[in-house]
Amino acid sequence: MSKSLKRVEAALAAAGVAHELKGLTASTRTAAEAAAAVGCEVDQIAKSILFKGETGGHVVLFVTAGGRQVDAERASALAGERLGKADADLIRAETGFVIGGVSPVGHLKPVRAFFDRHLLAFPLVWAAAGTPNHVFSIAPDALLGLSGATLADFSA
Repeated sequence: MSKSLKRVEAALAAAGVAHELKGLTASTRTAAEAAAAVGCEVDQIAKSILFKGETGGHVVLFVTAGGRQVDAERASALAGERLGKADADLIRAETGFVIGGVSPVGHLKPVRAFFDRHLLAFPLVWAAAGTPNHVFSIAPDALLGLSGATLADFSA
């Protein structure tokens, strides 16, 4: 088992939240593929989208519904700084995850995060569990609390 997957499992266990972990063999490169693999709606996929803060130089996480896009202007306004592209090295250094497997929980360092209000419409959402082939289901309000994110409107 990878270190990344262990960190996510440990974070979920420490919080005592109900969840289901799945290892997948089907492609999960897109939210639509991930939804098909677990049998849910596309918007039940909680995507972890990371940007680099231009002032602080750290990643800023936006957890958004699978069928939605992060609006760059709204995201920058929420973050209080201009946001740019976060490269793979910065993402790995600050979260401990590779692109395609970034979980909203279990980061190496504290990450400033925002949570898409749209995810609260579902009884369960699915998020990456630290690898490109693992996901977990969780109640969205539990994920909001566990991620330490701020509930916000930033997607379209």
